[in-house]
Amino acid sequence: MTNHQTLVILSREPISEKLVFSLKDQALQFGITLHSTGGQTSNGRYYSQRFESSTHIETAQREQLRTLAGNFNSDLCFIKSDLLPQNIRVLAMDMDSTLINIECIDEIADFTGQKSAVAEITEATMRGEIKDFKESLRRRVALLEGVHADALESVYRERLRPNPGAVQLLAGAQERSLYTLLVSGGFTFFTEKLRQELGFRQTQANTLEIIDGKLTGKVLGDIVDGAAKAAYLDATCAKLGCTKANAITMGDGANDLIMMNGSGISVAYQAKPVVKEKADAAFDQVGLDAALLLIP
Repeated sequence: MTNHQTLVILSREPISEKLVFSLKDQALQFGITLHSTGGQTSNGRYYSQRFESSTHIETAQREQLRTLAGNFNSDLCFIKSDLLPQNIRVLAMDMDSTLINIECIDEIADFTGQKSAVAEITEATMRGEIKDFKESLRRRVALLEGVHADALESVYRERLRPNPGAVQLLAGAQERSLYTLLVSGGFTFFTEKLRQELGFRQTQANTLEIIDGKLTGKVLGDIVDGAAKAAYLDATCAKLGCTKANAITMGDGANDLIMMNGSGISVAYQAKPVVKEKADAAFDQVGLDAALLLIP
C-alpha cells in the first residue's frame, strides 16, 4: 500500500490561490511536498482541488492543515492514494446530527420537560465521555416514560430536517448504484420514514416500546450501539462480496468510530473533535453531498 495520501480541498466558494500557497508552505515545514494533480474544478455546488503528498501526513499535521483550510472557509480531506472510486460500493451513515439536523431523543424529551437532562447525556456520549452507549441510551429513554406516541410524529413533521446535501447525496449514491445503509443509535420510527423518503436500501435502529399509545421508557430487543453499527456494515459488505474498505462511512459522534475505522473513506460531518481527528474527511463548510466529489 502506498504511504502517501491524496489531499482534496472542498469549498462552496472558489478556492483561493493564497490557501493553496499556504497549505503547500505549511506542508513543507513538515518536510512534505504537495503536488497538484489538476486544476480547480466545480460541479456547480462545490469547488474542489486535489494534491498528492510526498509522504504520509501524521494526525497532528493533518489537524494543522485542516485548521488552515478552515480559515479560508474550506474543508480538507485526506484520502488513501490507492483508493479507486469504482471500488466504493456502499454508503453507510449515522442518522442523528449526521443525516438529519437534530438528535431525535432530545426533541422527544422536550415533550416531558426533560430535554436539557437528556441532551446533556447525549452530548457527553457523543464526545466519548460516556463510554457505554447502551447504558447511556437506557438512561435517556427512561426519561421518556409517559410521552404520548403522537410526539414522535410531531418531532418528525415539525423539527426533523435532512441536513444540507442529504437529498443530493442519496440521489448521487443511487446513480452510482451504491448500497445505502442507515445505521442509527436512534429509533426505527424515524429511520423507516427516512428510508421511504430518501430511498435507503437498508436501515437499522432501536425500537421504542409503546403500550396504550405511550412510551414506556424502554427499548425493545438488542440496542444498536457503535459495535452493532460496525457489525451491520460488515454484514452488508459480506453480502455484497466486499469489505468495509469498499465503503464510505459518515458520522458525527464517538459511537460511529468503530464503523468508520478501516472504511474506504470515513467522513466526519459537523462532528465532535474525537471523530474529526480520526476521520479521513471532516466536513464543516460543505454539505453531505460533497462526499460524492471524493469518488469522482
